[in-house]
Amino acid sequence: MRNKRIAFILLVALFVLPLEAAIKKPVKVAGGLLSGVPGKDPSVAVFKGIPYAAPPIGDLRWRNPQPAKAWSGVRKADTFGPSCAQSAPQGFGPYTSEFLIAPEPISEDCLALNVWTAAKSSSERRPVYVFIHGGGFGSGSGAIPIYDGEGLAKKGIVVVTINYRVSMFGFLAHPELTKESPFKASGNYGTLDLIAALRWVQENIKAFGGDPPRVTIGGQSAGAMAVHDLIASPLAKGLFHGAIIESGESTLGGSGISISTPSLAEGEEYGLKFAQSKGAHSLAELRALSWQKLVEPVQDSQAATRASGMPATLRFMPIIDGYFLTALEEKVMAQGKQNDVVILTGYNSGEIAGSILGPQEPPTAESYAKEARQRYGDMADEFLQLYPATTDEEARIAKAQSQRDQTLASMYLWAKLRARTSKTKAFLYLWDHTLPGPDSQKWGAFHTAEIPYVMNTLSHMPDRPFTEVDRKIADMMSSYWANFIATADPNGKGLPSWPAVGEKPEVMEVGDLNQPVSVSGSSAKFAFFEKFLVQSIKNK
Repeated sequence: MRNKRIAFILLVALFVLPLEAAIKKPVKVAGGLLSGVPGKDPSVAVFKGIPYAAPPIGDLRWRNPQPAKAWSGVRKADTFGPSCAQSAPQGFGPYTSEFLIAPEPISEDCLALNVWTAAKSSSERRPVYVFIHGGGFGSGSGAIPIYDGEGLAKKGIVVVTINYRVSMFGFLAHPELTKESPFKASGNYGTLDLIAALRWVQENIKAFGGDPPRVTIGGQSAGAMAVHDLIASPLAKGLFHGAIIESGESTLGGSGISISTPSLAEGEEYGLKFAQSKGAHSLAELRALSWQKLVEPVQDSQAATRASGMPATLRFMPIIDGYFLTALEEKVMAQGKQNDVVILTGYNSGEIAGSILGPQEPPTAESYAKEARQRYGDMADEFLQLYPATTDEEARIAKAQSQRDQTLASMYLWAKLRARTSKTKAFLYLWDHTLPGPDSQKWGAFHTAEIPYVMNTLSHMPDRPFTEVDRKIADMMSSYWANFIATADPNGKGLPSWPAVGEKPEVMEVGDLNQPVSVSGSSAKFAFFEKFLVQSIKNK
């Protein structure tokens, strides 16, 4: 009896003691030895603030990323590196602290990445997910709470998040920068940071139990647009085998996230006007300014007047520089020169029914018709027959429905256009679940709301009233993501079936509904948007 009792106590202990920690010994990477720390779940090891490139400061500001300096001894990777230089974070709309960088540290010395792994040794070969943060190319960090990689790491994925240069530090083009470049290009330093980080992953991820041939890149918002650019960039060839694109404008346009890609000449013109707004008359004077001075809003009235000549549609963002990006993505795809990788991509219902920043002012019947004629030109009558509105309430409903239909049609047609020169599959989604919290019904399934579910990070949002339904959705969505990263297909045991793009114009609606739905509701509506969007491409 006594022996049975001892055996029972030992058995119980196996369940209450923490699971064995992943990779206990220091790992060796190109720069030297690293020691990590246990995650909230000690079965996951976390390595924070690993430098993948030299600090882009002083003369290295606005230059291609350079190799990181090696270190001696064992470097403690227990703290996230500083967020890249940007304005101090300020919450707005639905974007509370879980979505924002920490107020400090913020620095130009920021080119670091973070790794989460549940591998027990470096001999394992687990699939890898490299996540690229959003923030409009002007803000963000790989250390934001909802990007934590532990949830996916527990499902067998080695997760990497990255800091890359943003705003004017990552995307300033300037004639002097172009002239000094050996590639005669400037303006895409932030995306070149991503290339450097992906090369670092290829060279070092084995040390964390990762498998270099099975790297999937993913991103949301600006991070998703960066994924589009990496698919199109010749510099990214061979660095990844799959891509996840969350709320990133497709090449056919049609969503509320429409941003055109400037040319090098346009970027240089913008850069010159920015320099003038800071009182800098040369590149040397720009480099002499502190990063804090560069991110300050223009205060001087004369400088503000000069700066007002900047094109309203242009800001610091990737450009077609002839080096990182040689052409618009649709042109690269038409030539079959894209990095042909399996793709999972989609939008959120709240961002396409309103805008990425939240609900829009509801239209009147008059403003709705006027906007339709401005947008659709000689096709406006056909549009208004398909989406009629004689009252303000009908206009509100028609506008929301038409925006949804156009965005989903755009996404589907982009996938079909891609299929002409691609041998890999694409999976499309529409996220429809509302994140609980203040004004949740006001914001709906807003831009970024899917992230804590697909990353399985609800525990990093303790102030929100999550229910068991939320936790089940997070388990489902993170399983879809983990399956796609591991097998190039989101489908798996116990999950609603998710079809790849085929001849039938449909997407997978996920979150609440979890089934395929038509992209435009009727064949006539789909045919209209197909004609309009293809015509828009020809006019670019």
